[in-house]
Amino acid sequence: MPGFELFGDAERKEVNEVLETGVLMRYGFDGMRNNIWKAKAMEAELEDLLQVNHAQLVSSGTAALNVALAALGVGAGDEVIMPTFTFVASFESILTAGATPVLVDIDESLTLDPKAVAAAITPKTKVIMPVHMCGAMADLTALKALASKHDIFLLEDACQAFAGTYKGDALGTIGDIGCFSFDYVKTITCGEGGAVVTNSPELATFSDHFSDHGHTHIGTDRGAEEHPFIGYNYRISELNAAVGLAQIRRTEEFLTIQKRNKKILKDALATIPEVRFRILPDEAGDSATFLSFFMPSLALARMTVQAFKEYGIDANWHYYDNSWHYIRAWEHFVNQRTLGPLSQEVKSGLEYLKTAEFKQSDDVIGRNISCLIKLSWSAEEVKARAEKMVAAIQSVL
Repeated sequence: MPGFELFGDAERKEVNEVLETGVLMRYGFDGMRNNIWKAKAMEAELEDLLQVNHAQLVSSGTAALNVALAALGVGAGDEVIMPTFTFVASFESILTAGATPVLVDIDESLTLDPKAVAAAITPKTKVIMPVHMCGAMADLTALKALASKHDIFLLEDACQAFAGTYKGDALGTIGDIGCFSFDYVKTITCGEGGAVVTNSPELATFSDHFSDHGHTHIGTDRGAEEHPFIGYNYRISELNAAVGLAQIRRTEEFLTIQKRNKKILKDALATIPEVRFRILPDEAGDSATFLSFFMPSLALARMTVQAFKEYGIDANWHYYDNSWHYIRAWEHFVNQRTLGPLSQEVKSGLEYLKTAEFKQSDDVIGRNISCLIKLSWSAEEVKARAEKMVAAIQSVL
């Protein structure tokens, strides 16, 4: 991770085919495009790779979340349960839908704690939204059971875990609907892009129409299409899809490199008794985009990150002090700073954040360090990196 590290001739070939037609839009212009349909081709490849019935490409992972929530009928008066540790797009998409984000603690899987989810369910809860952070999965058995018990939807945010699996099934395909991101720093990239996947024909139809202004995409005359409901513009371009089409065909290549590099680092750090690794509900399904581990305390985690810098080791994240991924730094969210007014119901629904404490999450994230696994490292470079990481950690213990 990310795919752009190995960008090459395959991606250029797909992009050039689009440029030669001059048709950059994924819909229409049938006579001009010489039967070149990169978005449709990538959707077919996604369905085959993930073994899912329907894939809808969109313009970003955030757009995918917006489309998925709309397809599930989420709106005013609804609550969506999400983790304290995620990317800001999680709460942004829920607010965009007009619903209320309900944040709950994570556990040492770095994903939703099922016990915290169970305690947060109310009559207003419409969706449980696990986020498969840093390449690996939430406890989908427990979360799916909760969703079934309470007759609510399970939406998998698999934006950071493309090609990961859980008990043999692709992440994103296990709940009612799933989302992926293909931005510039994901496992495979479109430059900018995302996808919604589902096995439900109804949710697939809603996703298809909603992502393109409500167009039904029936027939070949775009101007004559019907609009059964209001939609928005979350379309991907043919240029972005062309890059992704080449990259998705390299998925196994990327995963093989990631898993090799991660194993070298993990084996090295496993020699340090004080280091504990992230809990993986299904270790075989890890996409290996990150190596996530825990130090004994917040202070030691901070000292370790500083030591990594001194030893020349880059690409390490201590999310406790990060403004993108953890509730502790989301002041704009907590204080409801928006360009336009929120509904009174959402405003009232978010008041809990001003006094809420997430002690379990603080402890987990405070001790956690996540190391990005790069595709461009040679095996020798990873081994040298592993030695430096061990030395850096030992220097602070």
